[in-house]
Amino acid sequence: MFDKILIANRGEIACRVIKTARKMGIKTVAVYSDADKNALHVEMADEAIHIGPPPANQSYIVIDKIMDAIKQSGAQAVHPGYGFLSENAKFAEALERAEVAFIGPPKGAIEAMGDKITSKKIAQEAGVSTVPGYMGLIEDADEAVKISNQIGYPVMIKASAGGGGKGMRIAWNDEEAREGFQSSKNEAANSFGDDRIFIEKFVTQPRHIEIQVLCDAHGNGIYLNERECSIQRRNQKVVEEAPSPFLDPETRKAMGEQSVALAKAVGYTSAGTVEFIVDGERNFYFLEMNTRLQVEHPVTELITGVDLVEQMIRVANGEPLAITQDDVQINGWAIENRLYAEDPYRNFLPSIGRLTRYRPPAEGPLGAGVVRNDTGVYEGGEISMYYDPMIAKLCTWAPTRLEAIEVMRNALDSFEVEGIGHNLPFVAAVMDHPKFISGDMTTAFIAEEYPEGFEGVTLDEQHLKRVAAAAAAMNRVAEIRRTRVTGTLGNHERRVGTEWVVTLQGADFPVSIAADHDGSTVTFADGTSHRVEGQWTPGMSLARMTVDGEGLVLKVDKITQGFRLRTRGADLKVNLRTPRQAELARLMPEKLPPDTSKLLLCPMPGLIVKINVEEGQEVQDGQALCTVEAMKMENILRAERKGIVSKINVAAGDSLAVDEVIMEFE
Repeated sequence: MFDKILIANRGEIACRVIKTARKMGIKTVAVYSDADKNALHVEMADEAIHIGPPPANQSYIVIDKIMDAIKQSGAQAVHPGYGFLSENAKFAEALERAEVAFIGPPKGAIEAMGDKITSKKIAQEAGVSTVPGYMGLIEDADEAVKISNQIGYPVMIKASAGGGGKGMRIAWNDEEAREGFQSSKNEAANSFGDDRIFIEKFVTQPRHIEIQVLCDAHGNGIYLNERECSIQRRNQKVVEEAPSPFLDPETRKAMGEQSVALAKAVGYTSAGTVEFIVDGERNFYFLEMNTRLQVEHPVTELITGVDLVEQMIRVANGEPLAITQDDVQINGWAIENRLYAEDPYRNFLPSIGRLTRYRPPAEGPLGAGVVRNDTGVYEGGEISMYYDPMIAKLCTWAPTRLEAIEVMRNALDSFEVEGIGHNLPFVAAVMDHPKFISGDMTTAFIAEEYPEGFEGVTLDEQHLKRVAAAAAAMNRVAEIRRTRVTGTLGNHERRVGTEWVVTLQGADFPVSIAADHDGSTVTFADGTSHRVEGQWTPGMSLARMTVDGEGLVLKVDKITQGFRLRTRGADLKVNLRTPRQAELARLMPEKLPPDTSKLLLCPMPGLIVKINVEEGQEVQDGQALCTVEAMKMENILRAERKGIVSKINVAAGDSLAVDEVIMEFE
């Protein structure tokens, strides 16, 4: 077995590989850029080597710098993680020349299957059903428009070397095909150093289901069931689960056997994933093969008990697979939510900055299941603008799907993240969405269910009253604390009342509280009562309460006359007032936000790539105004209505903070 492995990656996946290597008694070498000198993977590894400036195309994807690090460290093998150089045949070839083991497939398989154009041709020759498209390389935007018309809109514009949603655009007309081609080409060049683009038909209402395969160098190959990855945003997966709630055993077997046959046809070894589009009739079509470890591999590990990273290392060491297809079972259900540094209230635009609070739920048993959190950050660390915005992958396992969802809900409610915008409220909302709970979703789920973007969660009255009851009980604890403050004037004893008005989500709930040693009974004006118990004292940021014996986890911040409480994706300003205070509060005027309707504000910290208009120019609704790049993604900002540009405050190349004014309108 190898003595030392270099991990040619960063962040969460580097930390993940280190954990398994440590378990196997293998030393690890981290590489890092200037931006990652204090990163978690650098701290966890046995040694670390600096490889250059923050941009990935000057550090993590520069083959010569990785090869130098291998020489310095004496590493015998390299694990590439995902992204960066993981599907780069030239890197695999460089390792082969240096007689260093690549913990991944051979370069021939990477070339055959890692390139999406070549892989589709091979799949067609092997008799695999594929989505209609143009397999040749496309030179310019005019040719892209011509091909798109031949295929028929909508079309998917894709980077040949792409992955992780980078370099992908859906075009519904000529203008979008033209813009999408250029943006995909730019993103592909920046992220992968390869700007080749191809186009295929975009299948509407599809499910995205993928098969995990594992092959050794001795002719053995197995599939480890499937993962449902249909909940995506901007072609990037957000929620994954295993198994799929849609597949039947016959379809699973057919997809699995076809995937293994395809892998064997190209001499594939190591772990890999064959992705399919599946329609409502369970017809499946080959999409692509990812010749690497997938981001969402933990859900497969949780239902099979197979450590995929360990298997990759053993295969790279020349060992035959120790498990057969008959050994692979489906044990329970696993769900993964990707926690991203993206602000769901700003159309999921990237958010960067310092993690002033980062406290994930404890890994291990929770309720009926188990929690696992794969991460590469820590409290006090920074989310950089240079890399993928993923903070963590929160996974839960339980015997059944509904139990796994419930464990996930409680884990999300317990996950504390502050300092940046993040998508915790959104994924919490998905876990409660009826369509997700039913398992009846497609890749259009987010676009269909949140057409105007995510605007937060509105709790139903039953859940709202449970939160109100908990808030009333917590307020009583805080009031008692305030009566015990020393140094108060004599004859001015503060008494804690029993009558309160709880205001939240635009509703007033008059309540009375009867407290005892174990908790409080909160009675509402309609006569209903809720028993509240729990462990919370003022200053605690997390309240673990029970209301009528049912668990309720609340993130807590103190505000004037109450709390800011967050639960199940809802962000609630909760005021607790005496009846007289509530009466007066209703007379207070509401403060209105400033009018920004005539301003184009920068929606995220980023770099101005291009300004599309000039001062004095009339613009139309939907017209492109400028392009902002952040976290390797290009975002085109468009006019919301017809108007005239009166002033442009920035130029291409400027770095902007969130809400900086880009341009003004008459």
